[in-house]
Amino acid sequence: MPTTIESVIRVLLIGLAIAAQAWTGSALAQANAPDDAPLILVAKPGLRDAFFGSTILIAKSLGGGRHLGFVINRPTEVTLGRLFPEHGPSQKIPEPVYLGGPLNTEVIFALVHSSNPPAGEVLRLAQDLYIAVDAKTVDHIIEADAAHARFFAGLVAWRPGELKEEVQRGLWYVLESDSDLVMRKSTDGLWEELVKRSQLRANTI
Repeated sequence: MPTTIESVIRVLLIGLAIAAQAWTGSALAQANAPDDAPLILVAKPGLRDAFFGSTILIAKSLGGGRHLGFVINRPTEVTLGRLFPEHGPSQKIPEPVYLGGPLNTEVIFALVHSSNPPAGEVLRLAQDLYIAVDAKTVDHIIEADAAHARFFAGLVAWRPGELKEEVQRGLWYVLESDSDLVMRKSTDGLWEELVKRSQLRANTI
């Protein structure tokens, strides 16, 4: 697992085919700006992709037309205790690790629902949602704040303009972010619920 924000961002930029040197503290601050409202993406029934079919994602703008996100309805059968058998606090978390995306699944991220940012290197996804991106911060959350967190292996990354193109092609329903929905305890049936909600909304516009 990468141990610094720079190494995690480097991983993201490899996936985005952007030079790691382009990222600075000011770029991270821009990504953390509250004006960059996150989105909920709901795969339309016609999206037959083997990975993204029937998925729900939270997506965040990184500026320059780039986005990153996490699939929120793909729980695995793996727990943190299984991934880290020598780490006592991980053994106490029964919830599954979620498959956040196909990119860099060896990296564990922590999504935290809190009115205040966790200590450490985090990216603000929404007013009360933060994603921890370095191992030290993730470890601290596992040890001290797991009750307000969800853990993901991997993420989704879009090249500049790619998400906009996908939306224009009609691959996704786009909803406003809802932190309670993102952190819902069980995601069983959530995709069907959001597809129905999106279709009803489209038919009333």
